[in-house]
Amino acid sequence: MSTTKAISQENIVVGEVANGLPLTIPVYRLKGDGTGPSVYVQANMHGAEVQGNAVIYQLLEQLKHLELKGDITLVPYANPIGCNQKSGEFTLGRFDPITGTNWNRMYHCNSKLASQFAEQYSDADEQTLKSAFKAALIDEVDQQLSGPAYRLTTGKRIALNLQKLAHQADIVLDLHTGPISSQHLYCPDYAKASANYFNIPHVLIIPNDFAGAMDEASFCPWWQLTEALAQQGREFNVQVEAFTVELGSQEKIDLTAALDDANSILSYLNHKQVFVDAPYQPKVMKRYGCDLNDYLAYYAPMGGMVEYIAPLGGHIKAGEPIARVLRMERYLAEQPLQTLTLDCDAIAILHFASASVNQGTELYKFFTNVFEL
Repeated sequence: MSTTKAISQENIVVGEVANGLPLTIPVYRLKGDGTGPSVYVQANMHGAEVQGNAVIYQLLEQLKHLELKGDITLVPYANPIGCNQKSGEFTLGRFDPITGTNWNRMYHCNSKLASQFAEQYSDADEQTLKSAFKAALIDEVDQQLSGPAYRLTTGKRIALNLQKLAHQADIVLDLHTGPISSQHLYCPDYAKASANYFNIPHVLIIPNDFAGAMDEASFCPWWQLTEALAQQGREFNVQVEAFTVELGSQEKIDLTAALDDANSILSYLNHKQVFVDAPYQPKVMKRYGCDLNDYLAYYAPMGGMVEYIAPLGGHIKAGEPIARVLRMERYLAEQPLQTLTLDCDAIAILHFASASVNQGTELYKFFTNVFEL
């Protein structure tokens, strides 16, 4: 007879709103026996990207019946301002409305910390090194949070509070969606073998560098430490894996799809030995990779009303139609219906959410120079 694992909830304060009341985020925790890696999962950093909340629900529904080796922390509604940032019937919430900065580009990374640490702890054993570096990363964030309050924007304060939670984990998953999108995974180059344990057919391989996002803020310090120790002639594996998991399209939840997404995550976590005797295994499927430099943004060459033709996740041959653009103001002057094509083979990953586009709008994103993982 299965037992139900205790789930605790804490509402952490990440700022204040204009009437002086606290801005809070719910944090759910499940305790493991301490023998496996710890996990941090967050969702809904961008306002319209709500499917991750449904995935966290489905994860909790299953995790409470599992025997855990590692502690698990789950944070839905990671950005309470973004998910309430409405314009009519649409959710905005991709950019801080005050500063214009992407909500997912405000995390902190001290690029000098790893080299300083490698020198200071050159003779430490691996477990001491790992524990001390993790503590140093958390202290870095605490220093940012405890500095003069006037130095922190609303978004930076939210990001730092989330990052403090993430730095306590060995595995970090940041759940997102695209505008209208297929499932895909942002995977750091050093961890690409792990991509085979998610049930996600399209994998974007990103450099082991920091560009402001949560996944990078989580793995980059550890990659930098590995590199710094390698210069001393010491082998030290990257101790943290972090991924951005793109679940599909924004502005909707699908609980059936969320269960599939949860099982995909549980398959990966089972591979990482977070559970005791769990049944989750990756599906047998072809997984296609693309390097970030080959991730092609296709901008609308003209304005108009767009019919999207290229199927998401579909393999497109060079010269095949990907969209049709209707320009009714030119009905008598020229051909009002224009067909757009791509000049190389590709996989369509996502497209703009609206049919109404200006010239220069990011219309599609494609995997090019694709390879099988």
